[in-house]
Amino acid sequence: MIAAAVSAPAIARAQTAWPTKPIRWIVNFPPAGAADIMSRALADWFGSKLGQTIVVENKPGAGGMLGADIVAKAKGDTHIVMISSAASHGIGPVLYKDVPYDPLADFTHIHLVGTFPSVLAVNATSPVTSAKQLVDQARAKPGEVTYGSGGNGTMNHLVGQLLALSAGVQLTHIPYRGSAPAMNDLLGGQITSLMESLPTAAGYFSSNRMRPLAVSEAERAPTLPDVPTFREAGFTDVVATNWFGFSAPAGIPPEIAKRWETEIAAALASAEIKANFARLGIRPGTIGAEGYTALIKSELPRWREVIRAGNIRAD
Repeated sequence: MIAAAVSAPAIARAQTAWPTKPIRWIVNFPPAGAADIMSRALADWFGSKLGQTIVVENKPGAGGMLGADIVAKAKGDTHIVMISSAASHGIGPVLYKDVPYDPLADFTHIHLVGTFPSVLAVNATSPVTSAKQLVDQARAKPGEVTYGSGGNGTMNHLVGQLLALSAGVQLTHIPYRGSAPAMNDLLGGQITSLMESLPTAAGYFSSNRMRPLAVSEAERAPTLPDVPTFREAGFTDVVATNWFGFSAPAGIPPEIAKRWETEIAAALASAEIKANFARLGIRPGTIGAEGYTALIKSELPRWREVIRAGNIRAD
């Protein structure tokens, strides 16, 4: 009995020892996008805190769902995590048919990581200086005004469709495999405009290569104080926030989920991460597991209704 009493705590410690090997951090979008930027900033932080290497893997495709499916299929695996998003967990599951995972049941959602607006932008050499001018151009030339985004089913895709619905015009969506090629084509004149996440486009605005026309959140972005919201520009229905969170597979031990939640909260409250995010226009997340899970539950029906009302289909 004494031996059993002594060994039980040792066994418990062995079972809860974690992490025991490198952690795979799945980014379900290409390099240089907002999800990638946030993931690498946080992965650098955690590399020294957890005592194991954090291996960031970009697994883009299907509006973020390809990478999400990798994590969903790793039930109970405590050494794989991901940046979940509005695209992979709020929009994709109600836009696409035959989604291979349940955005709630197949994941342990741990913490909101960051939020930021989408930005409508044009090449800096474009004569268009406002969202209204772009819409007027689309009204005068139906089908000719294009906007690019980093892929079908992304928030930026749907914000563009919200703008088209609100204005009653046709904006032709051009999907790309990530933000970088979309921005390259805007700069090269292959597309009229771009709907892009603020963190990804921030450097192009500061270097005056792209001109921001409007932002999608209810309030102006601190890093773009002179750029109006879509509401201010006259498109009252165009209000949306890009949200990204931290998630693991379903079935991981509660104590490990709680450890992640504590570590994520500490990282987001740190001066280092706050400064890093602020430079890019990202607001650090302040809600943990319960609040983030509730956010996802609320976003699914919201985007289902938007998609139905606009008759929006995956290309």
